[in-house]
Amino acid sequence: MAERARLTSTVPALDEATRALVRLAAVISSGTESEIRAAMAQVADGSVPAIWIEELILQTYLFAGFPRGLNAMREWRRVSGQPAPASDDGERLDATAEWMQQGERTCRTVYGAMYDRLRLNIRALHPALDTWMIVEGYGKVLSRSGLDLKRRELCVVAACAVLEQERQLHSHLHGALNAGATQGEVDDTLAVVHEMLADGARERVMHLWSRVRQR
Repeated sequence: MAERARLTSTVPALDEATRALVRLAAVISSGTESEIRAAMAQVADGSVPAIWIEELILQTYLFAGFPRGLNAMREWRRVSGQPAPASDDGERLDATAEWMQQGERTCRTVYGAMYDRLRLNIRALHPALDTWMIVEGYGKVLSRSGLDLKRRELCVVAACAVLEQERQLHSHLHGALNAGATQGEVDDTLAVVHEMLADGARERVMHLWSRVRQR
């Protein structure tokens, strides 16, 4: 209760568009079809830049899977009336080396001093996972220019929290700070998703955040 009071007693650190984006990230990742439809309708009025919404939906498959990403984009096309772009850099079949370079740079920003250990740990799980993480995740997706890295990381924090992926949440709480978020902005992100969490998950999330804040 004390953590909840602290989160809600301060002036929100996030602007309204970012708060709405963070909430949408959580709903897309864990909500029902009707909840996703309602959340999309709330942001279809132009209060959140359309490019932010599309970039959020594109990155959703990294954390919540292709089905949720596809369904969210379908709903966004329906409520926004905006057609898909005629082409996109994500279509390129010759960009692996470029995405590798971008991915290494972005991943190093997110993980900071823990970057080298991360690469060793993931490679020990499977070499393919290490390469896919860098090329596909941090290069092709999270290095895209349509949404800044700080907002991407705050959305990842929201997604990992509602999905109860605590190991990844711990990493991306650090990552949000490393990408330029303030502690107040992370506080606000967690406040946005607080009511979407089960009681036990709320306690675990706030415990993780307390540990990260004290780094």
